[in-house]
Amino acid sequence: MSERKIAVQNDGKIGVFWHTQNRGKSLSMVFYAHLQQSELSQPTIVAMIITIWRDLRVFVTLQTIFETTTMKNKLIQLSTWIAAHITFVVVLVTAVALFLPSSFAWIDTSAITPMLGVVMFGMGLTLRPSDFRPVLQHPKDILVGELAQFLIMPSLAWLLCKLLSLPEELALGVILVGCCPGGTASNVICYLAKGDVALSVAMTGVSTLLAPIMTPALVWLLAGESVEVDVTGMFLSIVQVVIVPIVLGVAANHYFQRTTRRIVPLLPMISTLSIAFIIGIIVAHNATSILTCSLIVAVAVILHNVFGLVLGYGLSAITGSEPSKRSAIAIEVGMQNSGLATSLAATHFALFPMAAVPGAMFSVWHNFSGSIAAQIFRRQSENQHNVIL
Repeated sequence: MSERKIAVQNDGKIGVFWHTQNRGKSLSMVFYAHLQQSELSQPTIVAMIITIWRDLRVFVTLQTIFETTTMKNKLIQLSTWIAAHITFVVVLVTAVALFLPSSFAWIDTSAITPMLGVVMFGMGLTLRPSDFRPVLQHPKDILVGELAQFLIMPSLAWLLCKLLSLPEELALGVILVGCCPGGTASNVICYLAKGDVALSVAMTGVSTLLAPIMTPALVWLLAGESVEVDVTGMFLSIVQVVIVPIVLGVAANHYFQRTTRRIVPLLPMISTLSIAFIIGIIVAHNATSILTCSLIVAVAVILHNVFGLVLGYGLSAITGSEPSKRSAIAIEVGMQNSGLATSLAATHFALFPMAAVPGAMFSVWHNFSGSIAAQIFRRQSENQHNVIL
């Protein structure tokens, strides 16, 4: 709401009062000049109007900044809310895509790869070279975490596929999830759990950099007998959709810090919505098949994730890691980059459309289980802190 007034006072003071108000915040300014009655000649009034008009333009600029700042704050609040309710957003999108497939089916599965690239670019914008210092400062914890990442999750995936006698397509999808690096959401969950966030970020970065080699090799090793695995193609895909966007994001964060600082608060919303849309696309294109086999896939996904969390924590405890590092390693191991698994399934295993379903369902579940794990680890951390005090 804006209010403008022009007034001439008895003492010859003439000016403009401008007031603007938005959501309880106000900004006002008065422009005036003091004139004697004898000075109120036409040239003087014209000159004064020009002066006031110039000052008003300055105020209009200030008002624009004021309103823009308010709008930016609203967007940041919206971004924070969406990120804090990622489970709700993902479940909502899944339900809509499952029961109203037409809402997402119009988007081709080829859109999944660029969407994931946006998420990875956003991850790069939040990273700096200094974030990888823990790799040198705590090599043992990084080594334990990466061994757990690329041993526990792939092995669990293969074992569950055998125990549950999963069909070929679904088994391929579960194995793809198990062979992918840690997910970006793990860093947020680790923060909520009061874990070692620096270690979590470093582990995500290292496992992501190893992914172009480790993921195709593990998929070929565990699924190569039943399906043809294009190791070179997967390597190039991971480089294009993961490594290149992250490197560009890190470079942008380094060379354009001011711009990056403005964008970073909105990244949680962009990443969450991108992941939600990826899930929506996969679910919509496979809605009928998912409804017929949802139970067995859900069992495989839940067991895969829960055992990953438990075994990751157990291995870090056996190797003597501190409690905060155990939480970070457990969360990093249990929460996979299921978006990458979905993208690889849609790109390299198009003949097996159901292979993308475990990745989509894992995205839904691991955000839910991650929130629960964060609460457990947080309470554990607070209890230990109270004992020390």
